[in-house]
Amino acid sequence: MQKNFKPHPNSFKNTFCVFHEVLSNEIEGLKKQFESKAGSTYYYTEAGMYRVSNHWGRLANSKWRLIAMEPETPSKTKIGFAAWNEFYQDNAEEKLYYIEANFEKNMVTYQHKKNPNYDQKAILRTSFETTKRIKQIRNLQQLTSWAKHFDYEDIDDLRKQIITELIYTEKTLDEIKRQI
Repeated sequence: MQKNFKPHPNSFKNTFCVFHEVLSNEIEGLKKQFESKAGSTYYYTEAGMYRVSNHWGRLANSKWRLIAMEPETPSKTKIGFAAWNEFYQDNAEEKLYYIEANFEKNMVTYQHKKNPNYDQKAILRTSFETTKRIKQIRNLQQLTSWAKHFDYEDIDDLRKQIITELIYTEKTLDEIKRQI
């Protein structure tokens, strides 16, 4: 029988966390310990939290992201798990976030500086600065009209060069474009 583990109610306020999708057998036999007004359910264990939800991202005063399984499960409702030590404090003032780009999948995301995979090379930014840079990077990834002002052979190489500068320097997008 499951031992009733319950974290402090304020443990999750103003936190950033990346959950990893798991299959439903992971929560079989666990007791539902909380259900939000939005319909998400929570299962707490000594190892961490399971969250069953059809919405991820910004939640009240927290940023909780889900990394979906590959191949992605067909259901809109996903079950995510995060260990307790993967919940990091969040606020709007501190430079807590860095940006990661996956050039093969043409994706960009952000991570917390306490992520054990942080290599200390990407520039740390506030959440507002991070959001602004990510928007610029997504425009570079998805659009081509910006490239008409450049002399290039491969747009993907040009994208990679500009995006890398946006991640690893404080230079503005205009400064980077002028240098190229």
